[in-house]
Amino acid sequence: MSSTPSKEGSLSQASPDINNIVDNPTETVSAEKLPENQPPPVVDGASPSSASSFEILDMESVPAPYQEVQPHWFYCRRADDNTSWFPFSREDSDKLERTCNTAGVEKRVVAVDGERYDVHVKERKRYAVYWQQAPTEVRRCTWFYKGDKDTKFMPYPEDFSNRLEEAYMIAVTLDEWKRKLDFPTGETVILHNPKLIMQYQPVGLQDEWMTSPSEQTRPRTVKRGIDNIFVEIPDGEPEKVDHLVFMVHGIGPACDLRFRSIIQCVNDFRSASLSLLASHYKHAQQDGQVGRVEFLPVNWHSALHGDATGVDEDIQRITLPSISRLRHFTNDTLLDLFFYNSPTYCQTIVDTVASEINKLHALFNQRHPDFSGAVSVVGHSLGSLILFDLLTNQKTGTEIREGQRPGEQNEVNCDTLEKALCRLGLQQYVDMLQAETLDLESLALCSDHDLKDLGIPLGPRKKILTYVRRMCQVCIDYPQLAFQPQTFFAFGSPIGMFLTVRGLKRIDPNYAFPTCKSFYNIYHPYDPVAYRIEPMIVAEEDLEPMLIPHHKGRKRMHLELKDSLTRMSMDLKNNVLGSLRIAWQSFSRLPVTALPPVEEGETTTQNNLEETQGVCEEAETSMSAEQNQQPEIKVGMLNRGRRIDYVLQEKPIESFNEYLFAIQSHLCYWESEDTALLLLKEIYDNLGVPLEQPQI
Repeated sequence: MSSTPSKEGSLSQASPDINNIVDNPTETVSAEKLPENQPPPVVDGASPSSASSFEILDMESVPAPYQEVQPHWFYCRRADDNTSWFPFSREDSDKLERTCNTAGVEKRVVAVDGERYDVHVKERKRYAVYWQQAPTEVRRCTWFYKGDKDTKFMPYPEDFSNRLEEAYMIAVTLDEWKRKLDFPTGETVILHNPKLIMQYQPVGLQDEWMTSPSEQTRPRTVKRGIDNIFVEIPDGEPEKVDHLVFMVHGIGPACDLRFRSIIQCVNDFRSASLSLLASHYKHAQQDGQVGRVEFLPVNWHSALHGDATGVDEDIQRITLPSISRLRHFTNDTLLDLFFYNSPTYCQTIVDTVASEINKLHALFNQRHPDFSGAVSVVGHSLGSLILFDLLTNQKTGTEIREGQRPGEQNEVNCDTLEKALCRLGLQQYVDMLQAETLDLESLALCSDHDLKDLGIPLGPRKKILTYVRRMCQVCIDYPQLAFQPQTFFAFGSPIGMFLTVRGLKRIDPNYAFPTCKSFYNIYHPYDPVAYRIEPMIVAEEDLEPMLIPHHKGRKRMHLELKDSLTRMSMDLKNNVLGSLRIAWQSFSRLPVTALPPVEEGETTTQNNLEETQGVCEEAETSMSAEQNQQPEIKVGMLNRGRRIDYVLQEKPIESFNEYLFAIQSHLCYWESEDTALLLLKEIYDNLGVPLEQPQI
C-alpha cells in the first residue's frame, strides 16, 4: 500500500453514478437492487391482515444486525524489500487478543510459536528468544485489501481498519450503502454494499475531467474479517515438549541452495516434524502420549567471523581482487574447514558451539520448568565433526583421560619428551633430541625432513610424527556440555574421512561415546561430502548401509522397479546357467530313446518359461521376508550394537544425473521428511511409543 491514513476520514454519501466502477465480477453485487433510505416493512399486529402481511414479507430484505468483526493477529516478515504478513495460529491469536483486552497491558508479554518468540503487546513487536533476530511488527488485523497484482490479501494498519469498521457499522445500522470514506492522504473507500467494498488510490496528476474514482486507478478489493479471505492459518503446536534437539550447522552462513540461514532451515525441519507427528503418531497424540519435539539452531559461524577474532579482515587483506564473488564465497565458507584444523580457531569453534548449546539449554529449561525429557544433538557437515570431537572428549563421573581417541587408550598426555619417547619405544633417541634442545612443543613443529636430517630412520620418524599429530589434537581444551545427549545424528558427515586423515584406521568395536548412548550417520547417496563409519568398525564385513524408509511407508517407485529388474535378471541368469548345466550333463550321459524333437523342444521351453516365471514370482514375494529373516549384525557400541550408516532414497529425477544433484544432495536434509521421521522414530522408540502406519 503506497500510503496509509493516520487521521480519521470523512464519511459521505457516494455519487449515485457508479456504473463504470471497475471491480471483481465474481464478487460484484448490483447496487441498484439495494434500495436506499427505504425503511424495512412494518408488521402491524392489530391489523386484520397482519398474518397475510407476515407471509408475504421478504425476510432477506431485513438488514442483519451489526456484529463486531472478529480480529486475528498477524506478524510481518521483510526480505529483499518485500513485505509479507503471516497469521499466528488461532491459539496464539486468541492469547494475544485476551491480553490486549486486559487492563494494564503496558508490560504484558505473550509467548507464541512454541514459546520461541515473545510478543510485547503494547508496542506491537515480536522478539526471538533463542537467536539473534531483528524484532518484527505485529498487528491486530480486521480489514484486508488486495490489488490486481497482489497474490494474497494484506492487512490494513489498525487505525485504518478502525475507520473502516466505524463506517461499516453506520452503514449496517442505518442500512445506507454507497457511502464514501475519504482520507486526508487521498485514499477513498466506497462501501457499495456488504459484499462490495473498494479502495481507490490517488494519482499524482489529475485534470478537471477526471472526476470519477474509477478513472484514477484500478481499485483494490477490500474484505472485512479473516473469514472472508483465503489465508492458511497454521495449526498450533502442542504445549508439551517430549524431547529437545540442538542442530549445529556446517561451513558458511547459508544452509541450503536458497542461501537461507540455519534458523530458517531448522524452522522447516521443525514444521516437517510436526506434520509427521500428526500423521505417524496420530492416535498417540490424541491420547496425550505424544506432544512435540523442539528443534533449536546453534549458530557458531557468526562468532568465528565476527569482530572478536578479526579473521575476516586479515583474510581480506591477502585476498586477490579477481573473481571477487567466488573468492568472497570461499572466504565465507570453505575457509571454515581450514579454521577447524587450526589449533587457534579450532578452540574458538568448539568453545562457541559448546557455550551456545549450554546457553540455549539453560534458557529452554528456564522457560519450560516442567520439561523432563531427554536431549539430542544434530550436526550437519562440519558441524557433525565438531560434535563428534566434543562428544569424544566428554567426561563422566569416572576418570576419563583427556585426549582419548575412539577405540584407543591414548597415552599422548605426557609431561616430558623422555616419557613420550619411552611410551613409543624410542628411548634411544632421547639424548639425540635433547642435544638439539627439543621439547614436546618444538618437536610438534618438526617435519619429516627435519627428523631425517637428525639421522632418525623412517620407521621411528613415522611414529614420532603420528604422535605429535595426536598431541596437537590433545592441545584443544574441549569444553563440557551441561547434559548427556541421548542420541547424536550426523547429516552429510565427513567424520569418517577426517578420522582416516588423522591416522585412525579403525574404531574399536567396544568404543562408545562417554556420555552419548546412540549415533546415526545419515547421508544422501550422492552427497560428495558424506562418508561412511561402519567400515571403520567392521572391516571384515561388506555391509550395505541401511535404507531409510520413505515417510509414506514404501520404497520409491523407481527404486522398486530397479530392484525388481535386478532380481529378475539374476533369476534369469541363474536359470539359464542351470539349463546349460543340465544340457551338458545330458550330453555327457549315455544315449537314451529319443522323443519327438519338436514336441520335446516345445515342452522343455514351456517348462523353462514357467519355471523362470515361478522363480521370479517367488523371489519377488519372498524378498522382504528373506531380508527380515537375516540375522541382525552387531556393529560396535557407538549405536549400542545397532546399525550406524543410514542412506536416504534418491528421488527419481536425481537418479538421471548424479553429478547434477551432488551439491543439492549435501543440503537436502533440512527439508527431508524421511530424515525427520527417522529422528522421530528413534526418539519415540526410547519413550515406548511405536510408529503408526499412515493412511495413504
